[in-house]
Amino acid sequence: MGMDVHGRELRSFLAVAEELHFTRAAERLYVSQPALSKQIRALERQLGAPLFDRDRTGVRLTGVGEALLPHARAVLAAWAGAEDAVRAARTAHAATLVIGMSTSPGRGGLLPAIRSRFTEGRPEVRLRLRQVGWDDASAGLDDGSSDLAFVWLPLAGAERYDWVVVATEPRLVALPAHHPLAARERIPFADLLDEPFLALPATIPQLRDDWLALPERGGRPPRIGAEIGSTDETYEALVDGLGICLVAAGNAPLLARDGVVTRPVDGVSPSRFALAWRAGDRRPVVRDYARAAAAVAERG
Repeated sequence: MGMDVHGRELRSFLAVAEELHFTRAAERLYVSQPALSKQIRALERQLGAPLFDRDRTGVRLTGVGEALLPHARAVLAAWAGAEDAVRAARTAHAATLVIGMSTSPGRGGLLPAIRSRFTEGRPEVRLRLRQVGWDDASAGLDDGSSDLAFVWLPLAGAERYDWVVVATEPRLVALPAHHPLAARERIPFADLLDEPFLALPATIPQLRDDWLALPERGGRPPRIGAEIGSTDETYEALVDGLGICLVAAGNAPLLARDGVVTRPVDGVSPSRFALAWRAGDRRPVVRDYARAAAAVAERG
């Protein structure tokens, strides 16, 4: 025989079964005693048997009530678990995704294009951009403060991350406008080997070496004119004549202002700008953002 028992009726039964007192059970459930008695009677009608014996000495479970008790507990526990799971899923579904960056993704509208594609399928997710200093090459991935991050390759500890390259760009050289080489249209990297270079912080050695183009120096150590930790510091060091530096084509407009020029360089590898995330992070929302970035990058 089919039955349509409500959770409310099972909770009423469980309260009375545990209290063995209708008044205390009603107070526990914040309902009136008549309302509680009505729910118990409705459940007994559906089951076709009484659940409690009631007399002047008190309330006792019947044999049917004893049989129902462990199952009522199990059903209510399972439903509580289901509510917790739904609440967690709803929270994750409406999560805030933190995107770290140490350099503006700019690049012809790359970031708005990824956002637009991502929010088509995830309109409920809030995206928060987070600026991170140059001394953290992972842009917040290492300490967990970012869910995903726009980073430069190579990444230290690459096995800890997954990534998709969103821009592969030629590297230019930024130098003071009054520099003797600034008059050239293109500059061979060999002509820059003796120049003082601006270097990234020593705390990120892989990126520091990459932007000093160590592989292209043929074993000749670079001259370090100054250490830089931000775009503004780089610009000021260039204007002050402390050194020159390589810069990705997409970032050239950040430096090519009054007193600074950029020129194409022959003989250096291109830069690779990527969206990265922790390799163990399997959250669908993270993967969806990564897929959006891959699709935008593929479209070019």
